[in-house]
Amino acid sequence: MKATRVVQNILKNYEGETPGVKAKLCSILMNGKLGGTGKVIILPVDQGFEHGPARSFAPNPAAYDPHYHYQLAIDAGLNAYAAPLGMLEAGADTFAGQIPTILKANSANSLIPSAAPKDQAITASVDDALRLGCAAIGFTIYPGSSCGLDMFEEIAEIRREAAAKGVATVIWSYPRGEALDKDGETAIDIAAYAAQIAALLGAHIIKIKLSTDHLSLPEAKTVYQDQKIDIATQAARVKNCMDASFAGRRIVVFSGGAKKGADSVYDDARAIRDGGGNGSIIGRNSFQRDRQDALDMLAKLMDIYRSKA
Repeated sequence: MKATRVVQNILKNYEGETPGVKAKLCSILMNGKLGGTGKVIILPVDQGFEHGPARSFAPNPAAYDPHYHYQLAIDAGLNAYAAPLGMLEAGADTFAGQIPTILKANSANSLIPSAAPKDQAITASVDDALRLGCAAIGFTIYPGSSCGLDMFEEIAEIRREAAAKGVATVIWSYPRGEALDKDGETAIDIAAYAAQIAALLGAHIIKIKLSTDHLSLPEAKTVYQDQKIDIATQAARVKNCMDASFAGRRIVVFSGGAKKGADSVYDDARAIRDGGGNGSIIGRNSFQRDRQDALDMLAKLMDIYRSKA
């Protein structure tokens, strides 16, 4: 499989990486119906850990089966499938080599007391990723939590091991914790900061949330206003986050969030495309739908990223 010029140019941005890591990134960028375009759609299914089984899968009971998600990602022609250890193990042999996989290496759960600091437990290793043939490991950090610095140290060490063994790293950078209110979690200055932190920690792929036009930090608000940084539209805010990701030198995908109407999902994708983002990592908005509805929606998203819709 020859990498397209677009993909080759993206890989050139990872100047300090080994051929093994670049090969894994290439496998994600070249897979599926968006392969070679520089745009990606990834299916993440870690919500059973985060929200519980009924909240995650009861809207589409077929999704209780780990094989369902592998097959959905493959049949839709997605770039990769991400999940915790048990989900990947449950289909790793049946679907070996059919789609790049990302092992989510830490997780939280909704049973933890709400007053506890926001944190996640390490639940898998780089060796697990190698054993399962994964292209990457995934790891969540919570900028804004009192546990944030510990999480930074954890991923720094895991990322170092992964790179040495030729495995790429995806960082979920989600502002959350005692330092932030609800508005702050999705504020544009905080979102861009979260993207920058993930890039500085060595993420090869950065996952963040779409942001609002709220400015949370007084010092940052002054700079945004003085420098007249455009944050009026979602596309402009995506561009601001791409600027924070080494001026677009890192692959950035944006999460889909809770299930919503298809038109809203399409509007988000157009904003990501127009702002220079690399794509979507979309879980509940795909697997909580009927299979055919999900396939139709994902096909439309690919058309949007190809600028055909």
